[in-house]
Amino acid sequence: MYENIIFIDCDSTLSAIEGIDELARLRGEETFEACKNMTNRAMDGEIAIEAVYGERLKLINPTREECEAIGQMYIDTIEPGAKGLVEWLGANGWLTVIVSGGITQVIEPFARHLGVEELKAVDVFFDGEGKFEGFLDSAPTARVGGKIEVIDEYKKSHEPKKVVMVGDGVSDLETQGNVDLFVGFGGFVERVKVKGEAKAFVKSLADLPPLLTEL
Repeated sequence: MYENIIFIDCDSTLSAIEGIDELARLRGEETFEACKNMTNRAMDGEIAIEAVYGERLKLINPTREECEAIGQMYIDTIEPGAKGLVEWLGANGWLTVIVSGGITQVIEPFARHLGVEELKAVDVFFDGEGKFEGFLDSAPTARVGGKIEVIDEYKKSHEPKKVVMVGDGVSDLETQGNVDLFVGFGGFVERVKVKGEAKAFVKSLADLPPLLTEL
């Protein structure tokens, strides 16, 4: 059914927000600024994502209810061309996979809203009262090089003709050597390294179909 696969980052790409930072905002400005700083340093490639992943979650200590609320925020801040892009992809032989260092349970409602069935993110765990217990630290996207692992798994199992990755961060950029085309995204945040090294760069997801048609 699908000849090609496109992997798309979620935070600051399909949606304007960084979910983990919005969870931090619920804990006050100081916690928000601390987490935002860690997120940006990781996305800019200054530090490894695994160096801050657990630290941010321990600082926030999110509840199941709070994660559900942030899930709605993804929908409320959707990139204007995202839904149209997903529809175009499905109609033109592309399997869409959301690949994210974000929280699976937070992104799942957004993925359903987009009509995307394939999601690779990081599971978190809650106790019976909905309190945070931990996260799956073995999840590929919680560490440097994890998105490459996910892409390689799909390439082996699906044997696609073409593979594309789209995203705003350095964790996305590092996949460039493993895909036929990496497209940097700057619709919400322009990261200097990504814009400078990406073979293609767009500020709107609506600009992707022409690039994909040319592949």
